[in-house]
Amino acid sequence: MATTPAPPQAPPKPTWDPRRPQPPFPWLRPTIRIRLTLLYGGMFLIAGILLLSIIYLLAAQAISTGNQPLFKIVSGSAIKVTSDNCPAVTAINSGPVPLSDFNEAIAHCVDQQRQAALDNLLSRSLLALLGLAVIAFAFGYAMAGRVLSPLGRITRTARQVAGSDLSRRIELDGPDDELKELADTFDDMLERLERAFTAQQRFVGNASHELRTPLAINRTLLEVHLSDPNAPVELQQLGKTLLATNERSEQLVEGLLLLARSDNQIVERKPVDLAEVATQAVDQVHAEADAKGVKIRGERKPAVVQGNGVLLERIALNLVQNAVRYNVPEDGWVEVDTEVEHGQAVLTVTNTGPVVPAYEIDNLFEPFRRLRTERTGSDKGVGLGLSIARSVARAHGGHILARPREGGGLVMRVTLPL
Repeated sequence: MATTPAPPQAPPKPTWDPRRPQPPFPWLRPTIRIRLTLLYGGMFLIAGILLLSIIYLLAAQAISTGNQPLFKIVSGSAIKVTSDNCPAVTAINSGPVPLSDFNEAIAHCVDQQRQAALDNLLSRSLLALLGLAVIAFAFGYAMAGRVLSPLGRITRTARQVAGSDLSRRIELDGPDDELKELADTFDDMLERLERAFTAQQRFVGNASHELRTPLAINRTLLEVHLSDPNAPVELQQLGKTLLATNERSEQLVEGLLLLARSDNQIVERKPVDLAEVATQAVDQVHAEADAKGVKIRGERKPAVVQGNGVLLERIALNLVQNAVRYNVPEDGWVEVDTEVEHGQAVLTVTNTGPVVPAYEIDNLFEPFRRLRTERTGSDKGVGLGLSIARSVARAHGGHILARPREGGGLVMRVTLPL
C-alpha cells in the first residue's frame, strides 16, 4: 500500500530580528533633549547659586557698614556730639538747640545712610549680574558648540559626499542619542549609494563593450562588401544605407553611454582651459562649417576651471556642432567666446539660424527632442547633444542657459565655477 507523501515543511523562521534592538529602559537613553535639559538646568542652577552668594556677601557688607555709629559723644567740660557721616549732627553743637531739631537731624542721617547702603548694594548687584551674564553667555556658547559639533561633522561629510567622494563616512562616536542615530542612518545611506553608483559604473562599462562590439562588426562587414568592385549596384546601395544606419546607431550608443556617465559628479578634476577646449571643438567642426558656408568667429580668452577635459570638450563640441548644423543656408555665422565673468568661467556660443520660440527652449534639452522635427528621420544628429551638455555642466557644478537670439538663432551660455 502506497503511502501519501507528507506535505512540505514550512521554512524555519529566522532567529534574529533585523530591526534595531531596543534598550531595556528606553527612558534612560541619553537623548539630546535630556542632555540639553540637564546642561541648561544645571547652568541656571549654578548661576542662581552664584548670584545669591554674591548678593548675600554684598548685603552683609552693606549691613556691616550701616551698623557703624552715626555719632559719637565726646566727654569734656561739656557734652559734645560729633559725626563723620552726618554733618548736621556736628553742626548743632554750635549752640543750644531744641530736642526736636536734634531728633530730626538724627532721623535724617539714618535715612541718608540707609539710602547710601541700598544704592551701593544695587550698583554692586548690577555689576555682579553683568559679569555673570557674560560668563553664562560664553559658557553657553562653548557648551552649545560642543553639543552641536556632531552636526558640523555630519555637514562636512555631506559636503564632501556632494563633491562625489562617496567613500566618506561620518563614523560618529559618543552617546547613543539622536545625533548618533542620524549619523548612522546617513552612513547606511552612503553605503547603499556607493553600491548603487558602483553597480551603475560597472553596468555602463559592460554595456559599452557589449553594444559597441556588434556595431563594429557590422560596420566592418559592410565596408568589406562595399569594397568589392564586382558587387551589384543594388547591393552597394543597400550596403551604403545599412552603413549609414549602423553609423547612426553607433552615435546613439555613444551618446547614451556618455549621458549615463555624465550624470555622475566628476571625481578626478584637473585644470582645464575653456579657451583651449573651445578651440579644439572649433577645429573639429571647421570642415563641416566650410561645407555649409558658415563662418566661425569669436574671442576666446583664458578661463581655467577644475574638471574633466574630455567631457568639457564634449560640451563645446556639441554646442558648436548644433550651431553649425542648425543655421541659415547663406551668410551664416557662429560666434564662440570664452571669458571669466564674476568669478566664473563662461562659454558662449551664438549662431544665426531659424527663429526659435521662447516656449520651446526648455524642450531642446530633453533627450531625443529636436526643434520642430520628429524623433526619427533627422540627419543632423540623434537628439542627445544638448542633453549631454546639460548633464556634463551639472556634473561640474555649473549650468547651461539658452535664449533666442534677435533675428533668429540661439545664444547658449555655459557657466562653470573656477
